[in-house]
Amino acid sequence: MSECGCEHARANLEELIRGELGETDCGPIREHLRHCDDCRDEQQVFEKLTVAVRRACAESAPVSLREAVLGSLRDLG
Repeated sequence: MSECGCEHARANLEELIRGELGETDCGPIREHLRHCDDCRDEQQVFEKLTVAVRRACAESAPVSLREAVLGSLRDLG
């Protein structure tokens, strides 16, 4: 397993949280997070943001809002 520093761990946190990294890439980052409080704090922030975005995107926009946005886009064209 290769070494992983803060810069590498933080640059890959989003992909790690979304499950987009292979185990070869995840292992060193997870190991780093076990020992680095600062990076682990950043991981927790990303996880909370990811949950909030997923929750916000789970619902559809009201029909009136969709119509207003589409109407505004038509007016621009």
